[in-house]
Amino acid sequence: MLEAVRTSDDIEALMLDLGRKAQAAARPLAIATSAQKNAALIAMADAMAARKDEIIAANSRDMAMAQQAELAPSFLDRLKLDEGRISAMIDGLRQVAALADPVGDVIATWERPNGLKIERVRTPLGVIGVIYESRPNVTADAGALCLKSGNAVILRGGSDSIHSSRAIHAAMVEGLKAAGLPETAIQLVPVTDRAAVGALLSGLNGTVDVIVPRGGKSLVARVQAEARVPVFAHLEGLCHVYVDASADLDMAKSVVVNAKMRRTGICGSAETLLIDSAVIGTHLEPIVSALLDAGCEVRASAAVLKVLPGLKPATEEDWRTEYLDAIISVAIVDGVGGAIDHIARYSSHHTEAVIADDPAVAERFFNEVDSAILLHNASTQFADGGEFGMGGEIGIATGKMHARGPVGTEQLTSFKYRVHGTGQTRP
Repeated sequence: MLEAVRTSDDIEALMLDLGRKAQAAARPLAIATSAQKNAALIAMADAMAARKDEIIAANSRDMAMAQQAELAPSFLDRLKLDEGRISAMIDGLRQVAALADPVGDVIATWERPNGLKIERVRTPLGVIGVIYESRPNVTADAGALCLKSGNAVILRGGSDSIHSSRAIHAAMVEGLKAAGLPETAIQLVPVTDRAAVGALLSGLNGTVDVIVPRGGKSLVARVQAEARVPVFAHLEGLCHVYVDASADLDMAKSVVVNAKMRRTGICGSAETLLIDSAVIGTHLEPIVSALLDAGCEVRASAAVLKVLPGLKPATEEDWRTEYLDAIISVAIVDGVGGAIDHIARYSSHHTEAVIADDPAVAERFFNEVDSAILLHNASTQFADGGEFGMGGEIGIATGKMHARGPVGTEQLTSFKYRVHGTGQTRP
């Protein structure tokens, strides 16, 4: 019945109905107690555990279609759910339940000379639209974080993961019911037609307050170009690792290989390796060899090719490419200043790492690199809300307005001012 919705008029009517229901659910959700929201999250986790076989079966259908379509291995990795990944989703729901409730948190207080007492207090954003592609775990992450922060959410997953997303969503609705919260607090767009995305980007007659896209460059570019409401997003995860002359070689090898190869298809995967010219003779070959041994293709700058002539030459386009695959570009730079200049020219301002024992190098890197997430002596694969202790993330934002970096419960709130007086009037 759901797939029978096909005409543009039908889709528009469907989406407007989702918007109205979400807006209606947002009001009671905004004043729901922490205990209610936490009970829903725990019930969702229990329902997901009970439905684990059902979720795996649904995911198998999506995987079979993706394999038949001969989609890339990195795409299949993002799409796949197994016992371990479902357990991680369940743990994520419980972790979000354990987080402090941001709603009602008093951010600041002060008193004016006239006796007025002013408070800045966190409030939900309202209704959030989340548009994502192949990663069905986003259904759980986004639903949980929006619920905890008092927001209703409309989820539009990709057609490639529709069966998986529906199975996960069913468990989340079960949790909402168990806690007595509106079932329409978390809604999943039931059709795969692209027109549904356009409708959501329109804001659904003012019922949607924020859009969060999570997917490839073409999806995010479309959202940023067409959205009629604010967007939290990053266009690309063009992440760099800089290995300084002061870096411990064994640490550098370990961190670089993990940053690139742990999971190549995620936005926190390193795409460019920068090595200090002062350690060409000691660090370059061992680190490149470690990458090659791990199965990574290495594309090298002219300076790197002089030392390691057997590598594939890097083109100008390579420095601007988010591979999302087992490929990395390698360049030689003149110290931390050269690394900062290269990153400023090519970075998407997502995540960068510096490997250095010299604290002054790390401090300069942190002060001068303008990206949402910066790491010292750690893998870029830690660019994740769950690893930040946020219980998950709805996405990574690289803009500079409102939210930046992992978007968790606090970033899904706004604020209002509460002013307490004793009868003051303004002269």
